[in-house]
Amino acid sequence: MTTFERLKKAGLFNRNVPRYTSYPTAPHFHAGVARKEFASWLADLDPVFPVSMYIHIPFCERLCWFCACRTQGVSSLTPVEAYLETLLAEIAMFKASRPTGLRLARLHFGGGSPTILSPEMIDRLIGAVRDAIAFDPECEFSVEIDPTACNDAKLDAFARGGMNRASIGVQDFNENVQAAIGRPQGYDLTAKTVAALRERGIKSINIDMLYGLPFQDLPALESTTRQVISLHPDRVALFGYAHVPWMAKRQKMINEDSLPGPTERLRQAQKAAEIFTDAGMVPVGIDHFSRPQDSLAIAAQNNGLRRNFQGYTDDRCNALIGIGASSISRFPQGYIQNNTATINYSKSIKDQNWPAVRGYKMTTDDKIRARAIEMLMSEFKLDLNQLEAEFGVSVADIHDECFRAIAEFKGFVSLENNCLSISAAGRPLTRLIANVFDTFTTAQAKHSRAV
Repeated sequence: MTTFERLKKAGLFNRNVPRYTSYPTAPHFHAGVARKEFASWLADLDPVFPVSMYIHIPFCERLCWFCACRTQGVSSLTPVEAYLETLLAEIAMFKASRPTGLRLARLHFGGGSPTILSPEMIDRLIGAVRDAIAFDPECEFSVEIDPTACNDAKLDAFARGGMNRASIGVQDFNENVQAAIGRPQGYDLTAKTVAALRERGIKSINIDMLYGLPFQDLPALESTTRQVISLHPDRVALFGYAHVPWMAKRQKMINEDSLPGPTERLRQAQKAAEIFTDAGMVPVGIDHFSRPQDSLAIAAQNNGLRRNFQGYTDDRCNALIGIGASSISRFPQGYIQNNTATINYSKSIKDQNWPAVRGYKMTTDDKIRARAIEMLMSEFKLDLNQLEAEFGVSVADIHDECFRAIAEFKGFVSLENNCLSISAAGRPLTRLIANVFDTFTTAQAKHSRAV
């Protein structure tokens, strides 16, 4: 039996599972945890430990059909300007409520397209954050950059505000694929943007790619992969396209018959991974690659890799403050999400209320399982001794489920010296193996394919 046949038998090609950028996953958040908990958990933060902050800009000049992010298209800056005022008001609320002495170690602007902001708006937003919380000297400030909605003045504004890492979405440079996903973006424009970022001292550049796109085949993906390498990125995120038209209505613009099947998707992922590693990049987790000297590769080598809503990170902060519509905050006690509808989010801030509408308060068992899943997703192993040491309690239930994983994925996982390990051949099954330790009913929520 070939490896592909064994993976198929294990369910890789016909099962849908979470990506596990959180545990529990967002579909299990509920309205019973919201404003009161947000205020309490924010006040309880220990200022000894710095925090991260994510600011969501839910606007784009164009709507890419493949995207499942919470965004909306705009034809003018008028709604963006109104939204900025709301963001500034929420940041002011945060400043008035945060513990004295709290510091910021990570700041990320995402969207949508943060580059839709004018230079003046960028200056105001960054200035408000700097006024609200002290930045650590080594604070990492990253911004998602859209080359088609960017210019020198905007990059200058981000640079003078302290941006030191940038993330650029490429997806695929093939024109037929771009036409099928509504995202025209040429290689030359992307290369020009990368050069402009380097000229401004941005030392870390990430590029996002997708496999499994409509009309995408191995030659197209191989060509794009080599073009991406020529840009000399410090990191690459190689995500599988998640076709979820029941959640992202714009994806109905994509003809499902044009999508590659699961076997082809796996071949695409493996081919791109081969090209990146041959070029000297280090595999990180299930879908990232980085230069050996990059902090993400170093974190992976030292068991310091973590998962958050952006994917893999070396961010060790125990709290993340989400600002903006749909943003999710993570506290030691659990998760809380802001209202996803911009109009309702703005009304809450106008009324001087936190826009938190749903969340989840974690039990000790939840926290143990979250860490167990993170270990598997990040290190391809689950060290039960380390897990017990971190939490100071027995993890007997987790130990029992290791045997279930061995039985379900025979030949792909093994248990030795109290450590469950996923073999190299079994790594495409990582999300499925992690699902063994998930006590929530994932069948109630629709998720993307396992590959």
